[in-house]
Amino acid sequence: MAAESPEGAGGQRDWASIIRAKLAGTVARHDAADWILPGLSVADSEKYRRSLPAAPTPAAVLIPLIERPRTTVLLTERSAGLRTHAGQVSFPGGHIESSDPSPAAAALREAHEEIGLEERLVSVAGYLPDHIVITGFRITPVVGFVPAAGFTLLPDHKEVQGVFEVPLDYIFDAANFRKERRRLLRSGEEVEFWDIPFEGRTIWGATAGMLMTLYRLCVGPLPFERASR
Repeated sequence: MAAESPEGAGGQRDWASIIRAKLAGTVARHDAADWILPGLSVADSEKYRRSLPAAPTPAAVLIPLIERPRTTVLLTERSAGLRTHAGQVSFPGGHIESSDPSPAAAALREAHEEIGLEERLVSVAGYLPDHIVITGFRITPVVGFVPAAGFTLLPDHKEVQGVFEVPLDYIFDAANFRKERRRLLRSGEEVEFWDIPFEGRTIWGATAGMLMTLYRLCVGPLPFERASR
């Protein structure tokens, strides 16, 4: 199924408009039948259902989209001294606390704590399906737009060693994906995942998987998925 393709300046797709239209009216859904293993489609995730944790810990991340002439996605690089996921590229986020009224509230709180992004600047567009990671978390991705003018970041360097942006045009070009194979912890099965290299960094794991879910929503099946049908 082809995505709608409104065009912006220079004939480029207006990804911001497409994403807003696709996510309009979405709500956070936590039904296990909707869980996605990062990088896989819903149908392919079903094949590994038995390998997923039965009672994963709820978490939420913010996918911040910066409204520049070419829309970008903002990512963080985790500090090298962290006990888990040190140095990995990620979205700001973390556990959903009992005091958080919603996954969006948790994602916004964590983004403020990690990178100093003010909640008032984020316009939440909607939610992607929950992603299950092999470390035992059920992550709700919250997509939000941030105006390019007037926002400043103050990263907490105990958690974040850097912040960078990647154009959505780059993310939505499947030629930039690289295939990798990784083993599931619970079952030992090998699964194909896809990394996204960018300017000396590698976006992989759950972060790459969520961006691929956004790709499927806005563009359609990935080329290798269409070829296998």
